[in-house]
Amino acid sequence: MTTQEDDTAITVLIGRFFRTLNERRFEGDWGKEFFTDDVIAESPHGSARGAAAVRQSQQAVEDWAAIQYMNTDILIEAGGAGPDSATASWNSLMTHIHHESALEKLGQGLDPLFTVGGVWDVDLRRTTDGWRFSRTSVRPIWMSGTAPQLPAAAE
Repeated sequence: MTTQEDDTAITVLIGRFFRTLNERRFEGDWGKEFFTDDVIAESPHGSARGAAAVRQSQQAVEDWAAIQYMNTDILIEAGGAGPDSATASWNSLMTHIHHESALEKLGQGLDPLFTVGGVWDVDLRRTTDGWRFSRTSVRPIWMSGTAPQLPAAAE
C-alpha cells in the first residue's frame, strides 16, 4: 500500500508532468523530473524506451499548434515490484489544435480541433529524486474532430 504522502507525491508528479506538456516547458534535461532512465512509453504514436521515449513525449506535443490535457479520477495502488513501486491510472480529456500547415495537408475546411477521451496507465518507481514514471501508456476511448496522420509504423 502506498502512503498518503506517496499518493500526494505521485498526484503532484502527474499534475506537473501535464502542466509541462501543456505549457511546452522542455528546457534542458526536462525528462529527468518525470521519467526513469529506462522508461517505456506506449501511445498511438508508437512505443519507445529511455531517451527515445522522452523525445517521443515532447514530439507528440510539438506536432500540434497547442494542446491541453485535463486529468481526473487518479487511482494509485502499490506496485507488485516491491515497496518502491506503484501503479496509477486516470481519465484524460486531451484537446489538440492542428498546425495550419498540417491541416492544409489533410484537406480543406477541416476542424482544427482533435479531441480524445482516454485512459492513462503508468508504472512508477521511487528513486533518490522522488517518484518517476517507469512506464506510460495512453489508450484512446473515443475521438472527435480531425484526426492526425500517424506515422506508418504506428498505424
